[in-house]
Amino acid sequence: MVRVGVLALQGAFREHLLMLGSLGVDSRKVTRSEHLSGLDAIILPGGESTAMVRVAAGTDLFCRLRESIAAGLPVFGTCAGLILLADWLSDDSLGGYERLGGLDITVARNAYGRQRESFTAALHIEGFARTFDGTFIRAPQILDISPTTEVLARCEGRPVLVRQGNVWAGSFHPELGGDLRLHAAFLQHVGARAHSM
Repeated sequence: MVRVGVLALQGAFREHLLMLGSLGVDSRKVTRSEHLSGLDAIILPGGESTAMVRVAAGTDLFCRLRESIAAGLPVFGTCAGLILLADWLSDDSLGGYERLGGLDITVARNAYGRQRESFTAALHIEGFARTFDGTFIRAPQILDISPTTEVLARCEGRPVLVRQGNVWAGSFHPELGGDLRLHAAFLQHVGARAHSM
């Protein structure tokens, strides 16, 4: 059985755990580096990226996680998780705290507006027969992508869901609706990777 960790430093980790449970997946919270052992994949939830990097500072969690992702561990970052995975930020709004990187994109934090400007958009995701409702809450905007980054969905012309090898990331919160398809697609990728090893 596939075992998926969910980074549980702050944010919507419970919602991701519920989604994984609905799909019959063995999942667990990740708050320390030793929790990475035995994982087949990890999800980085939405929330407050500043809080996440501050909680991780002074531990070896991000160092170990960065090494695991570089070695091929599948990862799916949503909203704040996208910020943690982006190689480049449009400013230094995280105050130089350590992030993960691994995704060759440039991101602007909170670019879709304030909390009161949150919205839901019907997204056309590659491979999905029906649209997917993406919830955008103080969401980061992908400003620039490398040629090796595949765009899986756009909103008003801008990429909002991307994939680069074993790294998946989205600007929105797929865990806040009842639609399991995006989590299922990521898990299918994880399963295919496990079978190819």
